[in-house]
Amino acid sequence: MDQTTNLPATLIELHQTMKACRLCLQEGYEIYPPAVFSGPASARFMTIGQAPGITEQQAERPFNAGSGKRLFNWLAQAGIEEDWFRGTQYMTSVTKCYPGRQTSGSGDRVPSRREQALCRVFLDQEIELVNPLVIIPIGRLAINLFYPRKKVLREIIGTQQKIAGRWIIPLPHSSGASRWHQLKENRLLIDRAISLIREHWNEIFPP
Repeated sequence: MDQTTNLPATLIELHQTMKACRLCLQEGYEIYPPAVFSGPASARFMTIGQAPGITEQQAERPFNAGSGKRLFNWLAQAGIEEDWFRGTQYMTSVTKCYPGRQTSGSGDRVPSRREQALCRVFLDQEIELVNPLVIIPIGRLAINLFYPRKKVLREIIGTQQKIAGRWIIPLPHSSGASRWHQLKENRLLIDRAISLIREHWNEIFPP
């Protein structure tokens, strides 16, 4: 399929297309399908992570491991229950398939710019078809979709901006390998972000 034309017109069709996609493999990238995502077209919130990890790929569920536990601990502080969120809201990532380990064996490989570009049309279509009111980009790769690369996380986390009618509220990468969220001064910024998420959540889903 030519990614620039004839993209599916429904979310179900898009999901089928993403599951069948092997473009990165065809270009020589060592990825591990299938694509990982979840959620209905009626979702009002969308989370965008970096890429699935090995446990996400095996379970075919976004944020399935330790990074998911931390993410949902943060969302719980905003009054959001994990099972309900998973069942009603949308979760995806910059690239859809597990990228494998780094050649050093230390952590997962960061998807290349080319891989991100190959998946970008899918992400743009997900956003268009779901049309969320709030997008939560998680980690630098996702945040870079909405904020200048030159901005450091301490200038971004705890803020929000409106783009194309949608509120963007970034969170840092929730992986245990990340030290950023472990620093006290950074946790205060995360608390601000959680407060912003809570405000929008209560506005959209009144208690």
